[in-house]
Amino acid sequence: MTQKGSMKPVKKNKAEEPELEPLCCCEYIDRNGEKNHVAACLCDCQDLDEGCDRWITGKSVPPETCERIMDTISDRLRIPGLRGAQKVNISILPPLILLPVFLRVASWHFLLGVVVLTSLPVLALWYYYLTHRRKEQTLFFLSLGLFSLGYMYYVFLQEVVPKGRVGPTQLALLTCGLFLILLALYRAKKNPGYLRNPASSDRSLGSSLTESLSRDGQEKTRGLPGAESAGSLSNRTPKDDLKGPCRASAGSPAKVKEDWCAKCQLVRPARAWHCRICGICVRRMDHHCVWINSCVGESNHQAFILALSIFLLTSVYGITLTLDTICRDRSVFTALFYCPGVYADYSSALSFTCVWYSVIITAGMAYIFLIQLINISYNVTEREVQQALRQKTGRRLLYGLIVDTGQYNRGFLRNWHQFSTLGSHPCHHPAEDIV
Repeated sequence: MTQKGSMKPVKKNKAEEPELEPLCCCEYIDRNGEKNHVAACLCDCQDLDEGCDRWITGKSVPPETCERIMDTISDRLRIPGLRGAQKVNISILPPLILLPVFLRVASWHFLLGVVVLTSLPVLALWYYYLTHRRKEQTLFFLSLGLFSLGYMYYVFLQEVVPKGRVGPTQLALLTCGLFLILLALYRAKKNPGYLRNPASSDRSLGSSLTESLSRDGQEKTRGLPGAESAGSLSNRTPKDDLKGPCRASAGSPAKVKEDWCAKCQLVRPARAWHCRICGICVRRMDHHCVWINSCVGESNHQAFILALSIFLLTSVYGITLTLDTICRDRSVFTALFYCPGVYADYSSALSFTCVWYSVIITAGMAYIFLIQLINISYNVTEREVQQALRQKTGRRLLYGLIVDTGQYNRGFLRNWHQFSTLGSHPCHHPAEDIV
């Protein structure tokens, strides 16, 4: 009786599926679950009308109204696709529009260049703290980084190469460096070492055993020693179920430092942490990098360092070639601060402005690269450094630039050897992780 009754809604759902009309290239299902069309993106904008009315009348717009307006805009911003209109992340658009405009405006005059190139990092930091405080994922910085690479390369081809100072070999080296950066970023974007919940199958097994006990009214189940084992399996908490192979490999006398993540419902090994932006635990988490829109953990930390190193080399090489072209007979450092007559020609002014923009980005990435090298040399992660600073633990050197917690530091060579073998043995725990 129960089986037949349970099959009725399944048949009903199967019968209803052919009635759903397929979406055309300009149709989509909006956030309210209704079919909509991209041509109606400006229709029925109640939240936007309310916000505009309050703004015109001088009244303050509530934060919840602003959030509803942004949700509506992000839901209706779509492009036609084969399976309906696909949503476009609104955070990727500002760099594509504002960066070329700002750089071209900055190339008009020296003072405009100073104002624009000073305001760009300030705006980027403001947006970072805004999204980081809300713990939101954003593609703004990834879009900014990729589009900056493409636009700098475009300006180099259009404005610097035609001047005749860059040879084919130099152009080939710069192009090869650009492709290596993209390849390293692709590797860094992969799984950083997410911790999955291995107890889902155990919980499903426990629920099926509980249903069989309640249906048959028996006190024991086949394949189990007795009723107590079945009852304990059904009443066991997920924390007790998580006995993975990595934990067993450490041996019974030695226990791995583990803690319980209430959000992911799993037991974390040592040095793992829950990322509140990604919403999942990461093995040996270093930090959440907004430039790749992903965490840096055990599986992609090496690719992240490789991407930073290739970017720095390629960027410095491109800056050197550009300055050698537009400011001849001067050293790179001198030409960067003193290049007379560069604003007399718009092509040279745009190239010089892009050079300074690249210098600002390169300096920021060089600082991140330096911090990463220091942390690797002392075998600490960025999260452990921040935690040690908050708790006022660890040893601080060079005015806080170096923070040594002393917990995992095993010497310079052994620390780098351990970093070079990250991800090669996922179930192997080094000696410092065992107590």
